[in-house]
Amino acid sequence: MNSLAGHFLIASPFLGDGNFNKSVILIIQHNEEGAFGLVLNRPTDHRVQDVWKMVAEESCHTDAVVHCGGPVDGPLMAVHTQKSCSEHRILRGVHFSASKKHLCDVIQQSHKSFRIFRGYSGWTASQLDVELEQGAWLTHPASLEHIFACNDVDLWKNVTHKIGSEIVLQQLNIKRRPSDPSAN
Repeated sequence: MNSLAGHFLIASPFLGDGNFNKSVILIIQHNEEGAFGLVLNRPTDHRVQDVWKMVAEESCHTDAVVHCGGPVDGPLMAVHTQKSCSEHRILRGVHFSASKKHLCDVIQQSHKSFRIFRGYSGWTASQLDVELEQGAWLTHPASLEHIFACNDVDLWKNVTHKIGSEIVLQQLNIKRRPSDPSAN
């Protein structure tokens, strides 16, 4: 089994589940027991500072939004760049945390990249593999650039465009291409 941890799971246009329409999920863990990930492009109307007051009974000074990580209820979680607060390394420079202490440290260093999530996306053993075989999802290695992209609305479009461009280049056996082909 090839683990998809550290990859994006991108909803294909054929996915029939409304919970994941045009979603980009960062896979945190994927093994024989199942998979766990967080939807990156589902911001909520809630701000971290408001939620944090209820959870930790203390204030924080970030205006970041809380993202809906998926349809399964769960604790607050963070994807971030702070190795000292890491509970799980997702990929080089990107970490996961869910403990109150680590979340507090992540939030207090708001000048560093992070995303806060409530809820998650989960699959039982082999469930994700079946969905992949059915064409419900596209996959692509995750990148720091896309994980912390500021524009949640365009994330699905940007990642699917990147996949499409790579497929075309591969099919046409093009080794190099200019960054702006219209400049030719």
